[in-house]
Amino acid sequence: MNMLNTATPVLAGFLLCACGGGGNAAPATNGISPPAGAPVNPPPTVSSGVPPGYALVWADEFAGSGLPDPGKWSYDTEANATGWYNNELQYYAAERLENSKVSNGALVITARKEALTSAPDYGRQAYTSARLITRGKASWTYGFFEVRAKLPCGQGTWPAIWMLGTNNTPWPANGEIDIMEQVGMKPTEITGTVHTASTAGTAGNGGMTQIADACTNFHNYQLTWAADSLSIGVDSVPYFTYRNPGAGKASWPFDGPQYLILNLAIGGDMAEAVNDSIFPVQMEVAHVRVYQKQ
Repeated sequence: MNMLNTATPVLAGFLLCACGGGGNAAPATNGISPPAGAPVNPPPTVSSGVPPGYALVWADEFAGSGLPDPGKWSYDTEANATGWYNNELQYYAAERLENSKVSNGALVITARKEALTSAPDYGRQAYTSARLITRGKASWTYGFFEVRAKLPCGQGTWPAIWMLGTNNTPWPANGEIDIMEQVGMKPTEITGTVHTASTAGTAGNGGMTQIADACTNFHNYQLTWAADSLSIGVDSVPYFTYRNPGAGKASWPFDGPQYLILNLAIGGDMAEAVNDSIFPVQMEVAHVRVYQKQ
């Protein structure tokens, strides 16, 4: 997402051809996610596609119930009062079970059609959601990252799984890695993108794949990040690789720590108009796992 802290659209002209992954179920056709509280698929016991020689260094399996683990996650609310980037329409709530909770073995991020007018940082938004980050809790330089998630469907949704550099360098020079972006109006289209100083003013450098049942089944959204390249894929099928061109930080800022972000945006430049009949709508995350070379 662009403008400091949001997931960025990948325009058609910047997409690369990709091979798809995923199950055989048909995509949702009514634009509405499964109802709140629907059972989730259990996470697999073993991650797929972990490179040889890598070991698990950080994970959240979302056991228990209630708010997400405060030792691993915090909430990004910094632009609530002023309005979020990319013309997004949501208010990101902190520590509010209606918008983020652990239940039935998954993290559930729920977007709702409501206005939290009593919130001190309320910015006239008509929707609520949540944006969880590991900033200040955990960050990594290089590794294999896997987020097992089921995505929402519905016109106006914009879920993202992504990373940003921990330094104070302005975006996009700090480097952004979008492991997964999807919008409800194109529910089977999954994009992965990188943003650097060299891509400033563009939609970034990225690729796309098709997942027919992204809204009805869980899939493993994956990043393999090393000093010479990074590769983005789904269910162990890579569809976009960005190689270090060896030309300095303008094109490769990915040599320092980055933190993870999970969010469900509403509206904005990529998701466009919102259909209010879809709410409440959810993104469910069965696990987040980080492996590093030993």
